[in-house]
Amino acid sequence: MNMDFERKLPIPMEVKAQYPITAKVEETVRERRKDLIRIFTGQDHRLLLVIGPCSADREDAVLDYIERLRRVQEQVAEEIMIVPRIFTNKPRSMGEGYMGFLHQPDADEKPDLAKGIVAVRELHMRAVEESGFICADEILYTENYKYIDDIMGYVTVGARSVEDQQHRLTASGLEVPVGLKNPTSGDLTVMMNAIHAAQQPHHFIYRGWAAYSHGNPYAHAVLRGYTNKHGQSLPNYHYEDLIRLIQFYEERPELKNPAVIIDTNHSNSGKDPFQQPRIIREVLENCRYDNAVRKIVRGFMVESYIEDGRQEVGGGVYGRSITDACLGWGKTERMILDLAEML
Repeated sequence: MNMDFERKLPIPMEVKAQYPITAKVEETVRERRKDLIRIFTGQDHRLLLVIGPCSADREDAVLDYIERLRRVQEQVAEEIMIVPRIFTNKPRSMGEGYMGFLHQPDADEKPDLAKGIVAVRELHMRAVEESGFICADEILYTENYKYIDDIMGYVTVGARSVEDQQHRLTASGLEVPVGLKNPTSGDLTVMMNAIHAAQQPHHFIYRGWAAYSHGNPYAHAVLRGYTNKHGQSLPNYHYEDLIRLIQFYEERPELKNPAVIIDTNHSNSGKDPFQQPRIIREVLENCRYDNAVRKIVRGFMVESYIEDGRQEVGGGVYGRSITDACLGWGKTERMILDLAEML
């Protein structure tokens, strides 16, 4: 093979033994997962808000941000369930640039996956321990999920991964809700096929084992906009898009717990994070207009951090994204409080 094998990494069992979760974290994860599942089964009518930086880049800033979310959650607990985004892997369209906390737990130093595996687990553990939240991450490398499967609350499969069979089969074996994004092409059939696959049991190879999955009844849609053949970003959160998604679900009565999360950034906003509050308001207006839309929209995914915008790696601004631009904290807090008032 045209590669050098640098070192053998520890297996998940070894990392978990070295960095075990506390009884407090185990209880928090168990109870919060129940709350989240009730949202997707329709037993809890709160909206889900998956919110946080495009990519987790440094532990101190991420935990600072989550503590701010915790204080706001107390004010909106009856209307909204907040699940912080701690996305530790960064898909890159051209395979270049900062690839996330897993690769570089210190963005100013060279990649170190061995350190990254531990750093990701420690970050997720601290977030749950200190805030009482369960958190979200994206599956970029399917086999890495085992390092954090005992502390995760919500998982996404990204637009570039949703067509991949291993991602679909792995999603079918997770015990937490999994949001499968529409692909960058915008073809909703691809996403619906992924949801179908994720909800079915499978027999496949996982981490060197012949594994059986039991199917994930909480696999659901995430609409994130798309890119046309000219490379232009186009949205898919408008009323007509949601009605079409409802029709797709109706055409597949075998699918359990029909649901959609609206990703308010990416192609839906044209990567303009300041459009995200406006997009939320429009979707909520459509929920008020049509009960079928309200029934299927279970929440939003928002890219937000401490400071507005983005910077290059090494830019030196604490709490500003080094990947996609994010909504800063002041605007984020206002948006959450306004969202609660509209519900």
